[in-house]
Amino acid sequence: MNLSNLKPAEGSVHKAGKTIGRGQGSGKGGTATRGHKGAKSRSGYSRKVGFEGGQMPLQRRVPKFGFTNINRKEYRGINLDTLQELVDNGAVKGTITLSDLVANRLAGKNELVKILGGGELKASLKISVHKFSASAKKAIEAAGGEAINL
Repeated sequence: MNLSNLKPAEGSVHKAGKTIGRGQGSGKGGTATRGHKGAKSRSGYSRKVGFEGGQMPLQRRVPKFGFTNINRKEYRGINLDTLQELVDNGAVKGTITLSDLVANRLAGKNELVKILGGGELKASLKISVHKFSASAKKAIEAAGGEAINL
């Protein structure tokens, strides 16, 4: 073995198609498959995301409107009739905590929970979550339960 017969291992070199930009003899010389003139023929060309060939891009044609409050808190709403179902099914007894709601897949472990006044609550429950609507709090206390804010 000497320098004149060195070559890479079999299968280690993958050559895709013709080599471009290596003179006229390659068959792809001159413009090197880039065509004549224009931005795409130049080195360092990169197209912006959403570029439409100079036409006004969609994200600039469509009007902006509204306001998004970055401090908004999203609550998972759970109605009273859903809590009553849990009691009827025997899933919970006298107290309902956030971990009970997560275990029954009514809320995620990182979600804020608000009890809403939809439906009817017959059971006396001690409920501790982040928030209660006024009607829900009234219904819980009317049934002999307790509403505790976390």
